[in-house]
Amino acid sequence: MTAPVNLDPARSALVLVDLMDRIVALPLEPRKGTEVLAACEELATAFRSAGAPVVLIRVERPRVAEQPPGSGLVAGLARDGDVEIVKRTIGGFQGTGLDDRLRELGVTTLVFGGIATNLGVESTARAAGDLGYGLVFVEDAMAAFTAAEHEASVRLDFPRLGSVVRAAELTFGRS
Repeated sequence: MTAPVNLDPARSALVLVDLMDRIVALPLEPRKGTEVLAACEELATAFRSAGAPVVLIRVERPRVAEQPPGSGLVAGLARDGDVEIVKRTIGGFQGTGLDDRLRELGVTTLVFGGIATNLGVESTARAAGDLGYGLVFVEDAMAAFTAAEHEASVRLDFPRLGSVVRAAELTFGRS
């Protein structure tokens, strides 16, 4: 982990990936999906209070007549004013208009949480990095299918892409 990160709420957005009932309920490590959800809900409350946007991304399976049960966002997660994105690939940028929405909001830094660390979160973050966004990863607001997968992203990949912090290390101020 790095030193605390001070975020400018006018230029930062929280990006939460795949917080859907059917995904939160999966066996995850190093923490349960419900623990990830609770941490992400606290982050979302802090971002909204600071006046920073919250982006909620969920996946829909392409080419199916009906999505599996539990494919919506967890009830109560979304609030008025949040940006909701539906993706049909692992990452949240391809074909979703997410980059345009973030640029309209003046966002230059993305703070990530969600499930799975090494899949939806990492794929979305890599695309964001390619698009020039600053990246912050909240380690205690993520989980994967195995602890090893989570740790590989958090210890090996994410530090090369941005800053890795715990939720308590995020603060808000203006630059």
